[in-house]
Amino acid sequence: MRRTRSLLAVVLLSAVGLLLLGACGTLRAGSDGTATATEPTEPAPRQTFAPIRVSAARLADDRRTLSVDVEVPGPGKTCVGDLKAVVTDTSDRTVWVQVTYSAPAGGGTPRTDCRTTATATATVRLPSPLGHRVLSVDNFTAFTADGADPPHLRLCGELGCHPAPTGCTSASYDQAVMALDVPNHTSRGDERCDGKWLVFDVSSRMGPACPEGAGPGCGASLTDRWFFRAEKSGWKPMARSTKGGCTDVHAIEPAFPTALCADLPPLKRPN
Repeated sequence: MRRTRSLLAVVLLSAVGLLLLGACGTLRAGSDGTATATEPTEPAPRQTFAPIRVSAARLADDRRTLSVDVEVPGPGKTCVGDLKAVVTDTSDRTVWVQVTYSAPAGGGTPRTDCRTTATATATVRLPSPLGHRVLSVDNFTAFTADGADPPHLRLCGELGCHPAPTGCTSASYDQAVMALDVPNHTSRGDERCDGKWLVFDVSSRMGPACPEGAGPGCGASLTDRWFFRAEKSGWKPMARSTKGGCTDVHAIEPAFPTALCADLPPLKRPN
């Protein structure tokens, strides 16, 4: 009877020991051969991020199931988690979608397999078909089904999804500048436009980067005058000139209206 009680006590003590070890961590053998308990491993805290870039969007045949391709850290399987797309708002013109993912928080050195990027896809079902509305993803990237090749949506440009190709509007003038082979940050002068024909001056900064009026060579610019004709695709540049009047443009396109160029002054060229 006494031996039975002793065995029962040993079994109970062993069970308690296992429970304690499970609560405290795992056993590791020390240098002297004794066993030491380690602290339990806590999962690394994670933080929510927006994708690096939104690259493409597609609609399924139901016109409601949306797939969004985004650029995220990768390609390691543990670099990105909880990737999802959520509809945050809708209107009669726009559907707003937010894409997020989770990753380990903190500013430490990322895993080797997370130092590059990979493409991942998030899917969400829209409350109703997109139709002709604009899809805005993460507030910075816009897509439209208009003019797209299904199932893909068309990525909109800097001037929006439906910029006016021509016409006497600032948006169309911006597109005209983009059609020219000129440096970035080129400024546009006064426009003369009648809806079919357009002329304006463009100035491109040149010389060293320094404050305006800081000295010789600073604040200089190269100015040209451009003449355009309206076509279905947008404003088409026809002629470039620095002379006054209509001489240069009429040598190329006699139909350009004299009223838009007759009193144009010659442009000053930098010394």
